[in-house]
Order: sequence, then C-alpha cells, then structure tokens
Amino acid sequence: MTIEVRVPTLGESVTEATVATWFKKPGDTVAVDEMLCELETDKVTVEVPSPAAGTLAEIVAAEGETVGVDALLASIAEGEGAGAGSTAPAAAPVAAADAPATPGGTVDVMVPTLGESVTEATVSTWFKQVGDTVAADEMLCELETDKVSVEVPAPAAGTLTEILAPEGTTVDATAKLAVMTQGEGAAAPAAPTAAAAPAAAPTGGGKDVEDAPAAKKAMAEAGISRDQVTGSGRDGRVMKEDVSAAIAAASATPAPAPAAAAARAPVAADDAAREERVKMTRLRQTIAKRLKDSQNTAAMLTTYNEVDMTEVMALRNEYKDLFLKKHGVKLGFMSFFTKACVHALREVPEVNAEIDGTDIVYKNFVHMGIAAGTPTGLVVPVIRDADAMSFAAIEKAIAEKGARARDGKLSMAEMQGGTFTISNGGVYGSLMSSPILNPPQSGILGMHKIQDRPMAIKGQVVIRPMMYLALSYDHRIVDGKGAVTFLVRVKEALEDPRRLLMDL
Repeated sequence: MTIEVRVPTLGESVTEATVATWFKKPGDTVAVDEMLCELETDKVTVEVPSPAAGTLAEIVAAEGETVGVDALLASIAEGEGAGAGSTAPAAAPVAAADAPATPGGTVDVMVPTLGESVTEATVSTWFKQVGDTVAADEMLCELETDKVSVEVPAPAAGTLTEILAPEGTTVDATAKLAVMTQGEGAAAPAAPTAAAAPAAAPTGGGKDVEDAPAAKKAMAEAGISRDQVTGSGRDGRVMKEDVSAAIAAASATPAPAPAAAAARAPVAADDAAREERVKMTRLRQTIAKRLKDSQNTAAMLTTYNEVDMTEVMALRNEYKDLFLKKHGVKLGFMSFFTKACVHALREVPEVNAEIDGTDIVYKNFVHMGIAAGTPTGLVVPVIRDADAMSFAAIEKAIAEKGARARDGKLSMAEMQGGTFTISNGGVYGSLMSSPILNPPQSGILGMHKIQDRPMAIKGQVVIRPMMYLALSYDHRIVDGKGAVTFLVRVKEALEDPRRLLMDL
C-alpha cells in the first residue's frame, strides 16, 4: 500500500513553502513520525513527519522546489522494507536499518566543503556520542566557521565508534572528524535504554526515537544536553518548544559559580561567584579581529551631516499601501538610502573602490552590504548589483537577506564581494555613532534615529524629523572633499527624492 506525503497546513496567510532539506532518500526505511524533510516559509520552518512506517519510495518535490499547501512531496510504501523491524519479537534488538549494512566496514567522517576561502572550522557541538547508533544522513556534529555554521551528516548507517575531533577542536578542510562502524554493533546502545525504561513500549520498528532537527539545533545553540530536556512529542521525542521550556526553567534557577579565572587582574571572591565565563564563538572572534584589523590598516576618518526626512516620510506614507499591494513587500527607508548611496557613488567613485597593494581598484558596479544584527553577532549580507535594481527589488532583497541572517541560513557567498556598506544603528535607538569600515571597502554609511528637532527654515523655527548621517572612509584613498561631497549628495537626494528619478 502506498501512502502519500503532502505539505501540511503552513499557517494563516501562508500559501507556499520551499523544500529546504530531505533527511531521507528513496529506499530508506522510515518509522512513524520520523522526520522526512523540512520546509521553509517566509515566516517559519516546518518539519514534515512520516505518516506511516515503511520505505520512502519516491521524492516528488526535490530540495529547492516551491510547493503549495497540500502538494504531494513524496510517497511511502507502507510496510515494505520495514517488516524486519516491525515484526521482530521485542527481545530481538536488531534495527531494520541495520539489515542492508555490511558488518565490520568502517567509514570515515570527514570535514565537508566549507566554502571559498574558508580553510578551517571549530567543532562546536557533537549531537552523538561514541557507541551511539546513527542513521544515514543523521546529524553527527556542527562546525562553526568564521561566517556560517556547517552541519555534518552521517555518511552511512551504523555506530559511531571514535570521535577524533572533540568539541572546541579547530580542524582544517581535509580533517577526519570521526570513525563509524557500518552496520556492526548498531543495536548495542539500545539495550541500556530499554533497561533504564522498561515501561516504554517498543516503537518505530526498533529504531531510536529521533528528536526534531530544530530541537537539536536549539539545544546546541543553548549549550544544553538532551538529558536536560523532557520531550513532549511522540514516544518522548524532543520538540523545539521543549527546548524553549528547558531554557526558561534553567534561567529561573541560579547557575553554579564558575571556576575562578586565571592569569588576569585579581577579582574579589564574592564578585567571582557572580561572574559567568563564556567562550567567544568563531563568528564573534572574527568580528573582533576584522574590525580591529580595519582600524589598524585603514586611515579611518568619519564625517557627519544631518538630513531632513520630511520628504521621504511623506512620499513613503503616500505610496506605502499601493507599493505593498503591487509588489507584496513594505516600502521602508532602506531602499531610499540604498538608491541615494548608489547615486552618490557614481559621482564619488573612490568611495566605491578599494586598495590592492599599490593599486586602486575602482568598481563599476555596486554590491551593497546591509549590516544586520543577529542573535549570534553582526553579519553583512550583500545585495548584488544594487545599482541596477528598482525600489521594490531592493526592498525584497533586503527582507529576504535579513530573514536568512536572523535564521542563521546565510551562505558565505551571500556575505562576500560587497563594495560599500550601510549600517542602520537607528533601529536600536542610536542618535549618533562612527561606524567602522568593513575591509577591504573604503566607505560605510551610518544611519541613525529619526528625531523631531527644532530647525530654522526660511527664518522660522519649525519642527522637522531629522537624522544624523555618518560616513566613515579610508583617508588613504578618499580625500575629505570626496567624503563630504558624497554625504552632501546623499542628503540632497533624501531631502528631494525627485532628484533620484532625474539622476541629479
């Protein structure tokens, strides 16, 4: 009997999703409620469980495809290939997934491709321990590079027999992470579990309960172990909500005092008991290093101006409803600032250039970096060829990149190649600041909070919505005249947006 796997209800007003990841492939044995794939919508990530035990017969919607609600994703041959696990007596500790494996064969778990220019990574979290049974493509560990996190799946079904790179180890792009024994001994770890919980009924055709991938990621990010979380899903499966509840419970309980730090300034005993020491992530270390290198390398200087946002705000308020209706995205301020910067960069091209040794490389295009704060640190996704994009295309690109940045799903390619950067500290309430260059770029524009202030206009004191602008630039390539001219052109374009339409 064939069972269809269809797209579940995605939520109010959500009509389509993209197939992000398949955890199984055709021919794999699956248990009831075992995760088959993950869908991404513009709001949330949705996991699709198996509706029945059997064999995954066909994948209809491949990774990257966009599907609607109730669309057919795959089909499962109910019972086929899973009979050994489901009909075996309870005393037989042989998992169905172990049957096709070749006993005794070892498989090396290697560092996957890390991306262009990335040569090393740090092992941040192991989801499995030595002796654990793993299924093919099940997540073994997570690596952290300078820019993104990389998950390492099991290359085959079997038992994890040796971990060569424990958590915290820095490995290169060709390193071996662990060794697995294919098939042999896969059922051994199940025995202690059964002994520890004799009341639990055997389920899933003899397979271990698989926690939700989103829950695994949340546990890794929070630094808590599986033992600290009580699963509310089927057969004790841990869901993402269970991790959130465990984190909330842990935060309500005072943490034990960490060990006293060594080799630093003396700290009183009562103060040391109230401190918390957390290792910097590789992303945070990279942010710190790049920003300090920028200060040490560039002759960085900042010039300031202020802009009256009256006309931009009026134009936005007049057309925002029509803009949303036609383009399906909100009209924000970032598209105006992006357009204004593109306009100014054409007049002052050295702000859009970089130094390479003794050469100046002028860019005849604008790849606009948009700095974004995320829970793990600052990232700068790049909007490529922003100079050729419309307001709507810019807004859509910024919204999409921002969502991917917050979800930690940006690829390294999406954060490389920027020629100029915009940083909006105003969203956090900053009134004025000096942004630091994003090397090798020669300019970065800092936006700030819009605040009503009394201004003298034609001899009258009026209240206007004002914003301070800050341009940090590399004085080795950009002279003061060029920097001031750039900022004045941005100011003029924003105070009279019609100039953008006429290229004035």
